[in-house]
Amino acid sequence: MDATDEKLLKLLTANSREGTSSLARKLGLSRSTVQDRINKLIDRKIIAGFTVKTHPDYEGKLISAHVLLSIDQKYAQQAIGLMKTRPQIKTLYVVSGAYDLIAIVKAPTMEEIDQTLDFILAINGVNKTNTSLVLSAKKES
Repeated sequence: MDATDEKLLKLLTANSREGTSSLARKLGLSRSTVQDRINKLIDRKIIAGFTVKTHPDYEGKLISAHVLLSIDQKYAQQAIGLMKTRPQIKTLYVVSGAYDLIAIVKAPTMEEIDQTLDFILAINGVNKTNTSLVLSAKKES
């Protein structure tokens, strides 16, 4: 990856919807060259996809829950696969200690949080959960 690719990646990270023509002007390249570079970054698995960042005001309105899960290890991969299908489960961490996983759940209503917790508890192999609702965030990155 050269300096131009790094600049391109930085521009796309700031705004993944920026048009190829605009990127080309900023980089001093042709539009087709920029598109080729983007395709190569994708092929080389440097760019994994293009996404939307939600506004902090929207994120601040979501209810957030941290769910610690104890899972029977012979069902772990199946359980993780099922949890990945639920959009309210934003992140899954494998952890050491008394629990096996931490699921970060975010939803606009307590009803959706409750439904997501019911979904998690119904998964084969989930033995025990412990849920904490986030009251406020003092620092986020």
